Amino acid sequence: MREVKSPGRLIDDPIVAWALQGFGPGVRCWYDGDAVAVASPEISKHDRLAVIGPVDDAVRLTAGVLAEVGPSYRPFGDEDLIRELAERVPGLTFSAAFGWMDVHEAPEVTTTATWLDGDAGVEDLLTRASPSSYAWPGHPGVRRWAAVTGEHGELLSVAADAWSAPEVGFLAGVATHPVARGKGLSREVCGFVTAELVKRHGLAALMVDGTNAAAIAVYRRLGYTYRGVAAAGVRPGR
Repeated sequence: MREVKSPGRLIDDPIVAWALQGFGPGVRCWYDGDAVAVASPEISKHDRLAVIGPVDDAVRLTAGVLAEVGPSYRPFGDEDLIRELAERVPGLTFSAAFGWMDVHEAPEVTTTATWLDGDAGVEDLLTRASPSSYAWPGHPGVRRWAAVTGEHGELLSVAADAWSAPEVGFLAGVATHPVARGKGLSREVCGFVTAELVKRHGLAALMVDGTNAAAIAVYRRLGYTYRGVAAAGVRPGR
C-alpha cells in the first residue's frame, strides 16, 4: 500500500471527500490497487476509516492500514464492502448498517430557520429530544447551529453544521422539541441548513438510521438520495 499526500481525484466519492476533511490535522490516506482508505480522527463521534474499491484490494489495504493506525479506527463504507471486510480482515467484526444521504442542489423551503449566534439552549433540547445525537455543542468539529424558534425565542427545532469538509457540508444534530413535533419544523430547519451547506460546499450530506422511515422521507423531500453504508470495528483483544 502507498500513502497519498494529495487528494487528486479521490474527492469524486463523497464519502472519501468527507473523510479527507481537506487533509485536516491527523488525516491520512492510502491506496492499494484500486482501493482507497482514509483514516480520519474524531469525525462524527468516532475515529473512522473510510474505505472504497474492489473487495480484494480493500481487504488487503484495510488490514495494512489498521495495523498502522490502530484499533480505534472503524472501517466505514458501502454496506456490501464492509460486510466483506468484516468476514475477511482478521479481527474485524460487523457493527451496524445505516444510511448515507447527499444532495447537490439547494432545496426550496419556506422557513423561519436561521443560524444561532451561539448554542444557548441547544444542549437542553438535545437532552430532551435527541439524547443519542452525535453532534453536541462544544464537541470537536461541530461548527454552528441553526434553529426554528417560538414566539418567545425558545428553540423548537435545531440542526448543526458539523464535520463539514471543503467539498461536503455535513448536517447533524437534528432535534425537535416534543411539543412542536408534527408541524414540519424538522423539514424547515434541515432545509435551511441543507441549502446553506450546498451553497458553501457544493454538496450536503448526512447519516441516518436506515430504519427511520420518517426521517428518510423528510430528507428525500429535500432532494437527498440514499446510499446504504455500514461500519465495522476491531474486536476487543485484537
